[in-house]
Amino acid sequence: MTTETTPPPPPGLVASRGFLEPIERISEVLFGLIMVLTFTVTFSVAEAGRADVREMLIGALGCNIAWGLIDAVFYLMVVLAEKGRALRSFHLVRRTEDPREARHLIAAFMPPVVADALEPAAYASLHARLRRLPEPPKQAGLAKRDWLGAAGVFLLVFLSTLPVVLPFVFMHDIAPALRTSNVIGITMLAISGAAFGRITSRNPWFVAIGMVIFGTLLVALTIALGG
Repeated sequence: MTTETTPPPPPGLVASRGFLEPIERISEVLFGLIMVLTFTVTFSVAEAGRADVREMLIGALGCNIAWGLIDAVFYLMVVLAEKGRALRSFHLVRRTEDPREARHLIAAFMPPVVADALEPAAYASLHARLRRLPEPPKQAGLAKRDWLGAAGVFLLVFLSTLPVVLPFVFMHDIAPALRTSNVIGITMLAISGAAFGRITSRNPWFVAIGMVIFGTLLVALTIALGG
């Protein structure tokens, strides 16, 4: 005689969101890169001394540390909101007796093409399985992987600063250091654009060029608005 085992809870409902997705990693790098470029491209070589370089480095690093922390907190807020929304929907699915309402709630967590392809019987079967699951927690919480994801956000924003400012640390002459810094910044924009092109199935070379132009415009806009 066999007994039916209770299926485990769906991982997407109450478990960790996981580490950063590729697009999130690219976005964080671009954010940090644009922030530091607003410092380096406005740096005046003509009248600058080593004291001015130190002041610029402190400002660039401090700004990205602050925004890295802020972005990490926002990341945790988004994760908690997503988990809360999923948990509320899970409770609603378990309580509802209406097949149409259950289908609507379940379909909200699926890609539209998948949701449209499923037959009503598949939704009914999934609804029945969800109702057999153990009682979920009353409220969502943050897991270890969520905190690691937030730490990843901070590190990406902060570490994207270093390649751009390192020439000012290791090169004594300010003018060559600035040129090298600008080349590194442009290269990082192009690499980020190429990576974005690959994950969106577009030509990496075209997207890389477009990202350099777009990033330059964002830096110029940030400077013009006093950022």
